[in-house]
Amino acid sequence: MSESSLTVLVPHDVGAEIVGEVEGVTPVVYDPDRPLPAEAAEARALVAPFLASSDAVAMTEKMPHLELVQLLTAGAEAWIGRLPEGVQLSDGRGAHGGATAEWVVAVLLAVYRHLDRFVRAQDRGEWDYHQTEELAGKKVLVVGAGDVGEKIRARLAPFDVEITMVGRTAREGVHGWDELPRLLPAHDACVLVVPLTDETRGMVDAAFLAAMPDGALLVNGARGPVVDTDALLAELTAGRLRAAVDVTDPEPLPEGHPLWSAPGLLLTPHVGGSVPLAMRRAYGVAAEQIAAFARGEEPPNLVTGAY
Repeated sequence: MSESSLTVLVPHDVGAEIVGEVEGVTPVVYDPDRPLPAEAAEARALVAPFLASSDAVAMTEKMPHLELVQLLTAGAEAWIGRLPEGVQLSDGRGAHGGATAEWVVAVLLAVYRHLDRFVRAQDRGEWDYHQTEELAGKKVLVVGAGDVGEKIRARLAPFDVEITMVGRTAREGVHGWDELPRLLPAHDACVLVVPLTDETRGMVDAAFLAAMPDGALLVNGARGPVVDTDALLAELTAGRLRAAVDVTDPEPLPEGHPLWSAPGLLLTPHVGGSVPLAMRRAYGVAAEQIAAFARGEEPPNLVTGAY
């Protein structure tokens, strides 16, 4: 190992392969479920386990020279405010946006074309012929105007829908969160793709849901705690709203939880980004961030206080 080489701990062999292509970087594979290798004592960067829980933060305490934690996901809620002083945090923004956007389009089509109802009828051996709704002509509100939101906009455009983007702050082509009370009643569907922060935790509460029109569809591709589960259950049970969620609170959803049997709900087990090339894409983004760090530059995906 070169004395000038930057040692980076990575949790996958494929990660070592991709990160190892970065000039001046030496990857070392570690197992998140075992003690860290000896190289942890000199490593200056750590690629966190995929979908790591807050327990993984403890690894950083055993890395005295750590300067950067690189995530393989866009969600950074388990790490923000918990790293040792002086350790930077960079997320995986850009890696999973396409797959998540595809999931959003898939569930919108599934709900509006009643595919879940037809699958249940098939299981019963029943020919359930009836007219369905359609995605064309719908007004879709996308809350979260980052990489995922923009990819959703691009994939929905060919379906002849009216798309309204909402971000944390207003800018050209994007409304601010403060406009949601006015925007919600005018849209057929609301898609959530915001990060989980103190500001977004529980943002979809009873008042938020009450502002949605009768029969509207809530799509959660963000994080479970963004939505107040009890408030959502109340609307679903009343039959006023519908929902499609890839994330829940709690997660994983325990056996017997009322969400399993809630009417008007299409539920998938956090698979929005779980596709064959997900890990390679994530490490591609990670390699770009680590390359910038190795050059003495600020990683483009650096998580700041404005996250």
